[in-house]
Amino acid sequence: MSQATNAADNGFEMGSLNTFPKILRHNASHWPEDVAMREKEFGIWNEFSWLDYHNRVKWMALALDHLGITATDTVALLGDNRPEWVWGEVAAHAMGCYSLGVYQDSLHEEVAYLLNLSGASVVIAEDEEQCDKLLELGDAIPGVKHIVYCDPRGMRKYDDPRLVDVERLYQLGRDQDQQDPGRYDAMVDRTDPDSIAIYCTTSGTTSKPKIVLLKGGNFVKHCSSYLRADPRSPGDNYVSVLPLPWIMEQVYAVGQALIARQVVNFVEEQETMMADLREIGPSFVLLAPRVWEGILADVQARMMDSSPLKQRLFDFAMSRAQQALDQGKRSTLAEWLLMKALRDRLGFSFLKSAATGGAAMGPDTFRFFQAIGVPLRQLYGQTEMCGAYTIHDADDVDYDSVGVAFDNASVKVINADSEGLGEVVAQTEGMFCGYLGDADAFNDDVKEGWMHTGDAGYFKPSGHLVVIDRIKDLAHTSGGIQYSPQYIENKLKFSSFIGEAVILGKNRPYLSAILCIRFSIVSKWAEQRGLAFTNYTNLATLPEVYQKLSEEVEKVNASLPEAQKIHKFVLLYKELDADDGELTRTRKVRRGVIAEKYGDIIDAIYGGSDHVDIDTVITFQDGTKTRVETQLQVATLVDSLEHTEQRRAS
Repeated sequence: MSQATNAADNGFEMGSLNTFPKILRHNASHWPEDVAMREKEFGIWNEFSWLDYHNRVKWMALALDHLGITATDTVALLGDNRPEWVWGEVAAHAMGCYSLGVYQDSLHEEVAYLLNLSGASVVIAEDEEQCDKLLELGDAIPGVKHIVYCDPRGMRKYDDPRLVDVERLYQLGRDQDQQDPGRYDAMVDRTDPDSIAIYCTTSGTTSKPKIVLLKGGNFVKHCSSYLRADPRSPGDNYVSVLPLPWIMEQVYAVGQALIARQVVNFVEEQETMMADLREIGPSFVLLAPRVWEGILADVQARMMDSSPLKQRLFDFAMSRAQQALDQGKRSTLAEWLLMKALRDRLGFSFLKSAATGGAAMGPDTFRFFQAIGVPLRQLYGQTEMCGAYTIHDADDVDYDSVGVAFDNASVKVINADSEGLGEVVAQTEGMFCGYLGDADAFNDDVKEGWMHTGDAGYFKPSGHLVVIDRIKDLAHTSGGIQYSPQYIENKLKFSSFIGEAVILGKNRPYLSAILCIRFSIVSKWAEQRGLAFTNYTNLATLPEVYQKLSEEVEKVNASLPEAQKIHKFVLLYKELDADDGELTRTRKVRRGVIAEKYGDIIDAIYGGSDHVDIDTVITFQDGTKTRVETQLQVATLVDSLEHTEQRRAS
């Protein structure tokens, strides 16, 4: 048996298995029948062994090579998470090509921008919807020679010469393999760990996303260091639900799965995620803060529908669990009454570890999951650093922090103030080597080998890193009060009634907020009270809803310093949406867009008006439009003039 027969036995040091194709070939050679992936289709979990995985990659690589795709070309992947997405990526690396993931909900303009910037010559697309998007772009993506579709439903009516059925691609690859059986192995042998393999897009919070250049060998090393901080075992189950273009899903579903031989499970639809997750009972989960918040909101919504007795039992068990958590223990009574059944209901019965990253999570949400027995840890990183490079130790979880650095990473805080707060800078083995076509941006971000993250943070005496907010987002009111919008927003979103929050107040006399209701919860709450409404916009304008949201904001205000209390808020007439540029694809708020787009609302809040008239057009994802005419009320929680006079007098 060759080197690295079991990565778990040697600290996940991979040696000469230093690229994805080499690791895959090794796994297929030594454990050909072991399950590598599952995909749910029409209610049935279809299994793929390591040999199946290897063969699909081999056939793809040989076929694309035969079609004229050469080393240093770019293979783009567009669609929801599915096995072909991963197979296409590893096939690209086997050919010496670059892989580029494109978010499946990207609009036409975004897709064209990324395909042209990367020079993509082939796109592996999921289905008819994604093919339509590409074909409609026409001459706007002149470099794309082939479009490989994975789902043939609805594709018969097309006759574009660029379209290739993935099954035809496999057959072409099999033919090439029969003609030259050693050709693919020679390709894999030539894969160079020091060459760029992965193009990964940044979140693009302030502008169009940049494309980060990552070396294949460094990616393997960084995934290995993560596994030493949070180990996996062969056969552990992972459910892939976050978008594969995101760097952390690349780490989990591709890198770590290959190195530790985890089984990656692909759900049937996003709508069936929780049911599919429960069927699998994963060993590990990685979910974005918004998903954890959604799970918490769903639990709270179900409790709203339950009987008074069940609600009292839930509150009692949660209280006992929280008390035990504060003492570093687990409550046996709470476990028996609630927690075991709740974890089973959520699909978390077999969790060894759970993680959240990509944005900050509020301590209250974090504590909830810890209390119910989910071994949740927070991680921190950037796309440029190959994803996360800090995480909590299993026995040392601090809700306010993002943990400690991996063994291959260095983190420090520079230009700190008297309280130790400064900019977080870092180095890792997985560190990127540039932005595609933007050397100036690289030179701005990397100085003397350190990545300047732009995040404000400090170290606790325990060595834990605490990240407060983006430095550019830390702001001062006109009275000189410093505040972190993100910190207050996370506290607001612990409420199951608040789906999104944007804190205002930079260079203003006090803090205010634009809030989005969580429609699934607020609609249920309204129905229980016999309140009539027709849609999101109508529901968000009901006086009863404003009163309820006022109560939720007042709870947060009670936990904030006097100078950081929220004085006023409005309930927005729509949800914030990535398609409208208001959020990134990883659900981070684009504050500049909000400030510009909703400037009239902000002016009304600070201009003393008690309402703002709205007359606008909303464009839906399918291209249809609707006109919105409504009046938003400006809710006042603190009398700002009186408050200001009191402060001056004191």
